[in-house]
Amino acid sequence: MEKMIVLFLAAALVFQTAGCGKSASAGGKNQFTLYTWDEMFPREILEGFEKDRGFKINYVNFDSGEAMLTRLQAAAGGGYDLIIADDYIVETAIAEGLVHKLDKSRLSGYGNINPIYQGQFYDPADEYTVPYGAGVQTIVYNPETVKIDITGYADIWDKSLAGSVGIIENYRVINGMALKVLGQSYNTEDLSLIRRAGDRLVELAPNIRLIRDDNLQDELISGEISVAVMYTSQTTTAKMENPNLAAVFPKEGIGFGIMAGFIPNQAPNPDAAYAFLDYILDAERGARCFEFLGYYSTNAASDPLISAEYRELLTLPEGFNVDMEMIRNIGAEAEGAHILAWTAFKTAAGQN
Repeated sequence: MEKMIVLFLAAALVFQTAGCGKSASAGGKNQFTLYTWDEMFPREILEGFEKDRGFKINYVNFDSGEAMLTRLQAAAGGGYDLIIADDYIVETAIAEGLVHKLDKSRLSGYGNINPIYQGQFYDPADEYTVPYGAGVQTIVYNPETVKIDITGYADIWDKSLAGSVGIIENYRVINGMALKVLGQSYNTEDLSLIRRAGDRLVELAPNIRLIRDDNLQDELISGEISVAVMYTSQTTTAKMENPNLAAVFPKEGIGFGIMAGFIPNQAPNPDAAYAFLDYILDAERGARCFEFLGYYSTNAASDPLISAEYRELLTLPEGFNVDMEMIRNIGAEAEGAHILAWTAFKTAAGQN
């Protein structure tokens, strides 16, 4: 998932930050190695944990879940104390026996977790993970420059939007958008349906101005594009900058994903991992984390404590009833069909 733009540079943090791909060295019982994306926690939380709980944080970054999994496999489930990654990657790590089964009695705030984000495919019995942030793919547009009422994905194909649409560079999300327009599942294994979705995307190509994962919201804020399909953190940033932008949950249904923390089964210091999870499950600390992160709060106790300016952006609306479907791992043939469809679409859109 894309992270929210933040005000603090990693270099300014006073805790130790390890380079990408380096596992923990032997640091003793007070060493805590956290392995996740960059800029996942506010400085105050990390410094507070070190001070309050007495552990020195070794913050190790990865650029992709796949890279993380490769390193965890090479370390045979060791090397790191706590990992936070996307749901589909966590599913694989659990299936391969690389994840420690949680002792929930050690997490005093476990009951604060919003049940909406529990019992999901990657951990159906909630035995291994603690969710930390969720996101949905959202359409955001500028009503001042867009002359149609956008209510769903299908509206993005409108000819009046030629050359004005930006989308994230996640082929399962965008191919899935076309599948939703066809009334199908994100996770279909039907190759003919995936090809049909690909053909539908090629029809969208004239409307595409750019395809980019990083900071797509900047182009919407600047006016370079008028419509964007974006990650939740990007939507949060865009709406904070320009409250007049319209954010839409597509009527066809939306894909959502969850980031989750887990303790590797050979973690050098699981006590530190439990301590950190317990620390961020606190309602007040959780609120500060989600304001910083820009994704939906997965801590129900934190929701009322999130600042008013953020609350609407970081919590699902009351009475929310749009169908949500998680994007899951699929078979190799279906994956290959998605890649072919995506390549053809990018070529047609002049984005290769």
